[in-house]
Amino acid sequence: MKHSHYVLTLLAIVLMGSASALASSPGSDVRLTNDFPGGGYVSAYTLATGNPYTDAVLNECSISRGRQNEPSVAVDPRDTNVLVGSSNDYCGVYSVKDALGNLLPLGPIWLGYYRSQDAGANFVSSLVPGYPGDTSPYAASAHIRTSSAGDPVIAWDGHGRVYMGSESSGDPAGTKKTLGDVWVAVFDNPGGVGGATTNDGKRFVRSEIVARGSSAPNLLGKFQDKTALEVDRTGGACDGTVYFSWTRFTGNGGAAIYLSRSTDQGQSWSPPQKLTASVQSLQTPDIAITGNGHVYVTWNQSFQAGHAGNAVAYAKSTDCGVSFSPPTPLQSFIRYRPLDVLDPIPIFIPTNSEDDPLAGAEDVAAAGSITRECGDFDEHCASGYTFFRVDAVGTQVRSTADQYDKSHEWVYIVYDASKPGTLVPTGTTYGSVGLGTGSQAGIFFTRLDGATGLSTAPILIDNQSTGHQIYPDISADGGVLHAIWYDSRLDPNYSPTRPIGNDASGNTGPSIDAWSAMSTDAGASWINQARLSDVTTNPNYEQFSNRTVPFAGDYLWVTSMGNFSFGTWTDWRDTVPGADPRESGSSEDSDNADVKQCRVFSTTTGAWSGDLCPHAGGLDQNIYGDHTP
Repeated sequence: MKHSHYVLTLLAIVLMGSASALASSPGSDVRLTNDFPGGGYVSAYTLATGNPYTDAVLNECSISRGRQNEPSVAVDPRDTNVLVGSSNDYCGVYSVKDALGNLLPLGPIWLGYYRSQDAGANFVSSLVPGYPGDTSPYAASAHIRTSSAGDPVIAWDGHGRVYMGSESSGDPAGTKKTLGDVWVAVFDNPGGVGGATTNDGKRFVRSEIVARGSSAPNLLGKFQDKTALEVDRTGGACDGTVYFSWTRFTGNGGAAIYLSRSTDQGQSWSPPQKLTASVQSLQTPDIAITGNGHVYVTWNQSFQAGHAGNAVAYAKSTDCGVSFSPPTPLQSFIRYRPLDVLDPIPIFIPTNSEDDPLAGAEDVAAAGSITRECGDFDEHCASGYTFFRVDAVGTQVRSTADQYDKSHEWVYIVYDASKPGTLVPTGTTYGSVGLGTGSQAGIFFTRLDGATGLSTAPILIDNQSTGHQIYPDISADGGVLHAIWYDSRLDPNYSPTRPIGNDASGNTGPSIDAWSAMSTDAGASWINQARLSDVTTNPNYEQFSNRTVPFAGDYLWVTSMGNFSFGTWTDWRDTVPGADPRESGSSEDSDNADVKQCRVFSTTTGAWSGDLCPHAGGLDQNIYGDHTP
């Protein structure tokens, strides 16, 4: 039976779930982002050549205690001692100073390059070359046009090369245009394919644009986002082919999934191929390659807040990505997407006091508008809660395949969705299944047999009566499945009627951890459910949009080869809380979400300054990782 419209009942959830007890982390958490005094960032040029080089951006990254989110990580299939990670790295934002020495938020947000040669015990932090301010010998090989980059994705080939993909925005000329390109960087082994594997993925080779967006302000025009990347490692006819997929957004509100491929190690890319029609909401593409070289692109198609139209969908290629089948709905779900109603509490802050690059790049929504994130001032919501957005469209779909499995054409899929039977009125404007209706989020798994088009009934990887589970990822190479996700089961104020980390009065606190599990029977059952993070942290710290709203990024990441597995997540254990001096009287929310900041009020202008102490720890959001069971 094909389960394209299967709806899991609450009874099935209970029977299939695992009532795992609280487990300890397999090891000590490792920090990938060493942007603190005594840590430091090293140029990718220096890492590969041994020749010294630094610049103002790297110097700032070495002391910034800044923000990082949306981690990715990939293990070298030739040598599991070698891992390369990345994230949206804000460490260089305050690398510019005015004539008086005041720090200005004019530096780049960029792709981190975090390297381990000891199986993840330690990481050296760096940046992918080509960032504004990079004058190293590698900079000229970054054939891109952007002042900021994000949404990092990573994949290895089987010959010592690692590929790092990105979306980009920000005009190097300093205008408000958001160029919306997508591009891929390539690192190889300086010794060639036969070189010592400990040097795999160490030397930067090039960055090339895969698809160009249009130069329009405020994310309008044609904007590429939500990236995915995979490389064929099967040893077959398509071996070494690089596949890159993304969502293209247009100013009229349409979205479509596209794919391009490279057969020459990222030197050139095929014209973008449209895999779907342009509709309201198609996002989070992911790419899986089965052992016979067939390529699957999966995505989330979400049209309404509740049941109708929300599904995992996919397209398939049997000719190395030259052509794809029409989109096929695979599995329906009840979307989990926290929403609320904006109820702004204004404060006058002129544009020259903004604390973030690209501030004002997105339109400011009006009072009464539906929003996916809540905080202070213009981001204040009617419910009084403070919460980060859960992906751009809510439920996230991630997929993979075991490229070394020549006996099956199986695609393994995970997604976070509302658990049937948990829908409940919230009593406020907040809701996760439409306004006013809450639910509990869980991590679901299904396996697609690409040869037959049949899929298994979805099961919960770790069914719990308490806590939300979001942002799943899955890895399968080498015969063992490994999954990772965020989990709020340790949140003392958990309720399906509220967002993660909020009590009934809107106060926030430590509430989220990274968890993982494994399967040795192709996903039929899941074992070794374990808490990865050693510290439960508060994801609702207001570190973005001029310290008014939280942002956790849109995904976590796990990589594996057989029993070796390593997961990464965004973490707030190092964030220094504080008071926002702009809050007083009716604007005081007492939500425990404010961070350390220093501001001065000018009686001349009637406005507050920007944050004068960005190095004090209020922005210290980091990427941590650990070996998963």
